[in-house]
Amino acid sequence: MTSGLDAEYEELRSTVERFARSEIAPVIGALYEREEFPYSIVAKMGEMGLFGLPFPTEYGGMGGDYFAFCLVLEELARVDSSVAITLEAGVGLGAMPIYRFGTEAQKQQWLPDLCAGRALGAFGLTEPGGGSDAGGTRTTARRDGDEWVIDGSKAFITNSGTDITSLVTVTAVTSGQPAGGQPAGGGVPAISAIIVPAGTPGFSVAKPYSKVGWLSSDTHELSFNDCRVPAANLLGEEGRGYAQFLRTLDEGRVALAALSVGLAQGCIDESLRYVDERSAFGHKISEYQVLQFKIADMEARTHTARLAWHDAAAKLLAGRPFKREAAIAKLVASEAAMANAREATQIFGGYGFMNDSPVGRFYRDAKILEIGEGTSEVQRMLIARDLGLPART
Repeated sequence: MTSGLDAEYEELRSTVERFARSEIAPVIGALYEREEFPYSIVAKMGEMGLFGLPFPTEYGGMGGDYFAFCLVLEELARVDSSVAITLEAGVGLGAMPIYRFGTEAQKQQWLPDLCAGRALGAFGLTEPGGGSDAGGTRTTARRDGDEWVIDGSKAFITNSGTDITSLVTVTAVTSGQPAGGQPAGGGVPAISAIIVPAGTPGFSVAKPYSKVGWLSSDTHELSFNDCRVPAANLLGEEGRGYAQFLRTLDEGRVALAALSVGLAQGCIDESLRYVDERSAFGHKISEYQVLQFKIADMEARTHTARLAWHDAAAKLLAGRPFKREAAIAKLVASEAAMANAREATQIFGGYGFMNDSPVGRFYRDAKILEIGEGTSEVQRMLIARDLGLPART
C-alpha cells in the first residue's frame, strides 16, 4: 500500500478528487461562512456510495474496505474538513459500531439508510466533565422492565442534530453504580452502549456550538432525562460498551489521521498555486528560498504522515494489532496538519487571514485534529504504554 495504489484504489481516489474539486470547492466557502450543514453535498456523497463504502452489500454497502474509506477522507479533506468529518463520523462513529457489535436485527434496521447517506448516526461518548476520561462516564442507564431508562449528558457530538440524524449510540453506566462511581477495587465501571433513536422523548439536542473551525459540520451537546428506549436497543453485550468504544476509537484514529493528511496536503496544494501566481520585489515569490524551504518541510511532514496511516490501515486490514500504529498515525498526521496550516497561512500573508481563503479555513480546522478522538497527549500515553512503560498510578 505504501509503494503505490492499486488500480482500483487509484480510480476511487481520482473520482473523489474530481468530486471534491467540482462539487465541494465552489460552494463550501459560502456554506462555511453561514455555518450551514452541507445537505446537498452529503446527498451526493450518499449517491456515490461513500457512506456505505466499507460495509457489505447485504446491508446496502459497497463491499469496500477501511483503507478505501480512508483514501476518500484524505481526498475530501484536501478541499474541506467539515465535509470530511461528516463522512468520517457518519461511517466510523455512526454506522461502524452497529456493524461491528449489533444484532442482525439492528443491522437490518439501521444500516441500509446509514450506508445510503439518507440518514446519519452519531456516537455519544464524551461528557461535559469527562474529556479524555471516557472511563469516568457519569451517564447512567437502568433497566425498567423491557426498557432502558437513560439519564445524563454528552458533549461535542458530531452529526447529532441534523435533519437526517436517525440515531445516537450512547455510552452509559449500567452496573448499578452511582453516577460517576467506581466499582470496588477501582477500574472502569460496567459501561454499556445503547442506541437512542432521534426524537425519543427525554432526548434533547442543544443549540449548535459556536466553534472555531469545522463550521459546516454539525456538533451539539445532548441531554437525556428519563429517556426510555427498548431493551433490544442495547448494542453488543451489557457492560462491554467501553471495550467496544476503544476498538471504535482505534479505527477512528486511522481515519482521522487520513483526514489530517488531506488537510496537510491541501495546504501544500494551495501554497504551490499561490507562490506561482504572486510576485514581490520584481520576482515570483516561488523563487525565494525561504518559501521553497517552507513548502519542502510541508511536503516532508505530509509524506511521513501518509506513510504512517497507510501502515496502520494495512495492519487493521490484516487483522493484526494496530493500536500503537493508529496512535502514531493520528499523532504525526494531526501535528503535520497543524504545522502545515500555520506555514500556509504565513505564505499567504494577509490573504491567509481571510475567512474566504482556503488556507484560512484550513488554519481554523487544523487545531481540532490534535484534540478530537484522543488528544496528542493521549496518543503519546498510548504509545508509551504499548512500549511497556509503566502507567501512572
